[in-house]
Amino acid sequence: MTKKPEKKQPPRKTNPRKPAKAASATKRPQRAALPPELDASERIARALEAIAARLPGAAPADQPENPLAQADAFVWHPAGRLIPVPRVSRVELALLKGVDRMRDILTENTERFATGLPANNALLWGARGMGKSSLVKAVHASVNASPEVNGKLKLIEIHREDIETLPVLMTMLRGASERIIVFCDDLSFDGNDASYKSLKAVLEGGIEGRPDNVILYATSNRRHLLAREMIENERSTSINPGEAVEEKVSLSDRFGLWLGFHRCSQDEYLAMVQGYCDHYGITIAEDELHREALEWSTTRGSRSGRVAWQFVQDLAGRKKVRLTTKA
Repeated sequence: MTKKPEKKQPPRKTNPRKPAKAASATKRPQRAALPPELDASERIARALEAIAARLPGAAPADQPENPLAQADAFVWHPAGRLIPVPRVSRVELALLKGVDRMRDILTENTERFATGLPANNALLWGARGMGKSSLVKAVHASVNASPEVNGKLKLIEIHREDIETLPVLMTMLRGASERIIVFCDDLSFDGNDASYKSLKAVLEGGIEGRPDNVILYATSNRRHLLAREMIENERSTSINPGEAVEEKVSLSDRFGLWLGFHRCSQDEYLAMVQGYCDHYGITIAEDELHREALEWSTTRGSRSGRVAWQFVQDLAGRKKVRLTTKA
């Protein structure tokens, strides 16, 4: 029997778009192996440093060796650095009227501290606009310019919302050769804010305590730094109201020096206005000056150093006088 011829299979068509598979697949590059001498703890430490460097507001690596040598005044940044202030916004000490007693006490306390003698933390409290923060800045400039101090007294402002980082700042300043005033303007606490407890420990009572080269000056409209409602709430809700209130108000006791600022009289207000006009060379008849100044204070509903300065700015603008110190 004759065999049937076998059918030949047609050759397979190749897709020209798809390249032929290489004989050996290309291997992915392997990650560089960590040095064998690094153990687990060192790897973790390096990883944490890398994370910290990428956090927002992280302190730059090129911090100066002595940041306090850059200026006389600084603003504390909660990320852990001091920002120099080349020109401080302040008035001359002689222009602050109606606060003579507080001026003399704070100046004497600051002079003792700047020359290495014992001094107290100071709380300047009372009526708004009466020159509490202006007095702190003016006293610092006056004492720092004296030959005994010769620029070695530094002023560092810490904002109220950054009080919780105060222990970090104290650690940085501990051991510095300079004498330092840490200044907090408008310090007060409300509601369930518990950051005042860290401030208490820094002022007095903590293990480390306040560094010998640091003193704290604060201003507030409240004598005990806490809202009256906050104290009254403790009296009404605590098991032992007396102890609760004592715990709250004990913060102000950490300030050894209390300086109270009260509303000025009409004569003191007019003396402030006259002092500014004499200093900046604003020429105006005395009776006209007093009449306009009293009218200005009436429209504002108060008399204070701040109101006097605002009136002088308005008067200088109308008289086309620039507020620069008269030679």
